[in-house]
Amino acid sequence: MRALLLALTLAAAAPALAAPIPYRYDAEGSIVGFEADFGTTPIRGQMPVADITLALDFDRVAASHVEVTLDAAAARANIPFATQAMKADNVLATKDHPRIRFESTSVRPTATGAEIAGRLTIRGVTRDATLAAVLYRPPGSDPDERDDLKILITGTVSRSAFGATGFADLVGDEVRLKILVHIRRAG
Repeated sequence: MRALLLALTLAAAAPALAAPIPYRYDAEGSIVGFEADFGTTPIRGQMPVADITLALDFDRVAASHVEVTLDAAAARANIPFATQAMKADNVLATKDHPRIRFESTSVRPTATGAEIAGRLTIRGVTRDATLAAVLYRPPGSDPDERDDLKILITGTVSRSAFGATGFADLVGDEVRLKILVHIRRAG
């Protein structure tokens, strides 16, 4: 896959000619992954997307916007007992807070893609969060292809900042995110 990064970066400098393009999420081609340290064996898992609203503006990157809601109650980990432990009241508290939500407050181009700043809500606690994004188009497609894209989003979150302090003697505080989102132009 080749990054659409150059086109996105160059387009950010061009005058605004078009409105943001709405996209729909393709669950089959997407993975919301996370990882945390657990001694010498990392805990890895996935969490399904409950809802996503995404609009990309290739002429004015700052006009792009994303809202994502994850189904924390349906999260799964590679270590069987970790799945139930992370849903416990002292970690994600999924009984009272079954969803995790992120809404962007700003998007700006970077040398390698884009930086998405926003508000992240976990366990009913909302904090600022910044994620890195790189946009890809299908291999061999036209450089202006914008109908079928993938976005790789990465970042880290301190679980204790959201009150998810359970099992701190066993599991690291930093949760690393690696999210691959497949999107198609809506309409």
